[in-house]
Amino acid sequence: MTQASNKETIVRQRYAAGAKERADKLCCPVNYESAYLNVIPREVIERDYGCGDPSHNLREGETVLDLGSGTGKICFIAAQIVGPNGKVIGVDMTDEMLEVARRNAPIVAERLGYANVEFRKGRIQDLALDLELLERQLKSNPITDAASFLAADELAEELRIKHPLIASDSIDVVVSNCVLNLVEPKSKRQLFDEIFRVLKKGGRAVISDIVSDEEVPEEMQNDPELWSGCISGALTEEGFIAAFENVGFYGIQILKRDVNPWRTVQGIEFRSVTVEAFKGKQGECFERNQAVIYRGPFKEVLDDDNHRMERGKRYAVCDKTYNLYRKAPYHEFFEFVDPVVDVPLEEAKPFDCSRTALRHPKETKGQDYNATTETNSKCCDGGACC
Repeated sequence: MTQASNKETIVRQRYAAGAKERADKLCCPVNYESAYLNVIPREVIERDYGCGDPSHNLREGETVLDLGSGTGKICFIAAQIVGPNGKVIGVDMTDEMLEVARRNAPIVAERLGYANVEFRKGRIQDLALDLELLERQLKSNPITDAASFLAADELAEELRIKHPLIASDSIDVVVSNCVLNLVEPKSKRQLFDEIFRVLKKGGRAVISDIVSDEEVPEEMQNDPELWSGCISGALTEEGFIAAFENVGFYGIQILKRDVNPWRTVQGIEFRSVTVEAFKGKQGECFERNQAVIYRGPFKEVLDDDNHRMERGKRYAVCDKTYNLYRKAPYHEFFEFVDPVVDVPLEEAKPFDCSRTALRHPKETKGQDYNATTETNSKCCDGGACC
């Protein structure tokens, strides 16, 4: 057995036991809004293991994917927030956790008056592979030799393509609560790639997880108790942010960072953070004579595409960047300058987004703009005119 598969087996066994009986030290305690807990059976609440509450950042009508959904607590909370027009999908690899979640889903649905939650079996670093579908296929064609092993591998790849567990570009929000650190290091890049893949353009990830303030030494990573206890698989604080950046997320921000560490091991502090990151900056850049002005409060900022902007200056941006800045989390920090004459997108020329350049007002107004107007009768600040 490889070290990676051994770690996954240890995690599965520990959480399987945690589904049957309340286990301590799996993750740090979290206070959830009591109003959302009233419809959730006690069994689910008592066997929940997390380090944050990403449900705070959900909205009505959204399609939500919960990674490592366990007994379903976050899913059942999310179900109430997104409402009957929304949808919640939980993914977990542990049969015992899935059994508890699925058994309690009809109870929650009856109390809510609608059913919008489902649970699927899969590994969060491989969201394309439906493990239950694979298991059904393997019962008919069991692995008995090298040839059947290779055939099973081909089958798995076919299922990923033709019958994905989670389709690409299908999710509004991916949430997770203290699970990403359980994925072994070599699969962490694939994990973040998968989160990015399943999100719609404009979608976002809201992830609560345990991070460390220093690199975790190898001997701690090889400790099965620390690994399955959400400790030795933790990324560093900066490494966690970089993992989102590296796969193409933008607008990444720390929503919550616990001041006090959950645990300190060999002088290394482990604490909970919640991070939000957006998908959608991909695509071509077009020139439509738009400009933005960074309002402050910092003297200058550097965005995720290496555009450096000083406070109060008017900058040329492409249509894609202009529209990204008009949305969360940027919109409150910018002023937006539309061109006097609109440039239709189908007529727009390519924009070189590798540069950062100031936008002269005449580029926005037009080179021949020569208007003269009377004083505006409405005072700018809404008060009495002098």
